Order: sequence, then C-alpha cells, then structure tokens
Amino acid sequence: MPDNTVTEQTEDDRLWMKRALELAAQAASHDEVPVGAVVVLDGREVGTGYNAPISSCDPTGHAEIRALRDAAARVGNYRLSGATLYVTLEPCTMCVGALVHSRISRLVYGATEPKGGAVESIRATLEEPHFNWTVATTSGILSAECGQTLTDFFAARREQIRRARNKPQA
Repeated sequence: MPDNTVTEQTEDDRLWMKRALELAAQAASHDEVPVGAVVVLDGREVGTGYNAPISSCDPTGHAEIRALRDAAARVGNYRLSGATLYVTLEPCTMCVGALVHSRISRLVYGATEPKGGAVESIRATLEEPHFNWTVATTSGILSAECGQTLTDFFAARREQIRRARNKPQA
C-alpha cells in the first residue's frame, strides 16, 4: 500500500486551516457539528463548506462535500486536480470517496476523528491500492484549535440537555 502522508506543514496550511475554523464556527452558529472546509487552487479559495446535514435535511451535507460541490461549480469541472482541501476534522469514508472522485490532489486536516475518521483513525482508506487516484495527506494542522472547537460545542450541547432535564415543569 502506498504511504500518501506528507509531513511538511507550511504557513499557508495554517492560514487556510484558520479559514476552515471560521467556517466551522458558522456550522456551530446553526447548531451543526462545527466542521469547516475550504478548497484552495493555485493559492486562492475556490470552494467553501461547513457541516449542515441537519439544517439541509441532507445526510451528505458534510463540510467536505459542500466545499467540493462549491469548488466544482466555481471552477466549472467536477475534477479538482491540483487543488487542496483543508478541513478541521479527519474525513469519514463518504468524504474520502468524494475526494478520490473529485481528484483532489491534497488533503490537509486538523483533528483526528477516533470514531469515524477514514484517513488514519479507524481505517487508512486513502492508502487502499485499488483507487485510481492518489491523495497526499497532511494531518495535525492546528489540531488543538480544531479539537477544542469540537470539545466546546459538545460540552455546550451536554449542558443544554442537562438544563432541559432539570428545568422545573410548569
């Protein structure tokens, strides 16, 4: 199996991950799990997305899918070779498949996803030999900030649930 991991981190990687974190904040403001994604081609933003499966009633409404759709529409081609996808959380199996089909050249993500991450956590999907496209990966960019965004969101959600349960009945 090929090892597609790229360990170098650049200042541009941190810059674009900060942009993805801004998009994650938009998801949180809509009570969606705070994941943000941005597609960059030739040093410019060509697609953005944030999690919205609940508000859009769309199980494919993940940040990565939405960013890829936006980029494909803007570029005028569903193939995005040469582009990099920055996302705050390790992609799931569905999103990894979309990366391969879109021909994204590089994936950069922040936090790992131990329950559903399909790049390194539960499965190294991008390293499976049967794919006809290789996606280089870099992980851990602003991982503490990306992870804290998720931790804070779920802590607030648990607190809301706790308060609702303890609210006196009228």
